Amino acid sequence: MMVSNHDMSVADEMFFDADEKIKNGKIVEARDILIDLITKSPEYGRAYNHLGWLYETKFKDFVVAESYYKKALELVPNYPATYINYSIFLSNLGRFDELEELLNRAISVPGISKDRVYNEFGIMYELKGEFLKAIEYYKKAIYASLSEKDINLYREAIDRCNLKKEILDSNGNNVFVKDVKN
Repeated sequence: MMVSNHDMSVADEMFFDADEKIKNGKIVEARDILIDLITKSPEYGRAYNHLGWLYETKFKDFVVAESYYKKALELVPNYPATYINYSIFLSNLGRFDELEELLNRAISVPGISKDRVYNEFGIMYELKGEFLKAIEYYKKAIYASLSEKDINLYREAIDRCNLKKEILDSNGNNVFVKDVKN
């Protein structure tokens, strides 16, 4: 179905209005606008990403959130925000196999913040107790970043991994790491 420039302009206006409402904490109004938007323009993929984020972080409905993230990836596979948001979602749920697959796709998306993708890899490996691999990815994040604030954040992540490694290695066992994996 061909969408006219006028229809796309109206859809864009609705999307940015919802985005502004999210920034201003008007979550229900934003959701309603986005639902209206996908009802009128079901192919407007970016709206699904925003709905996924809202349902994940504000409404805590993970089933609905995931369905919106997947729809966004289907409709706009080169929209960077969906990869970052969905990767955080999968990480929070400990779904590391799916997360790794998503991050491997994300790294080649045009315009994506590679440092954020590498950071998500680092978090994943850290949560799995693979601290050396996590550190490797946090270093990649530092290399890819131009933000001093983010570089410091990634450096702190490396320090945290080294501390965990030191504590767990000094105990002579990795019971904690095994418990985290289960």
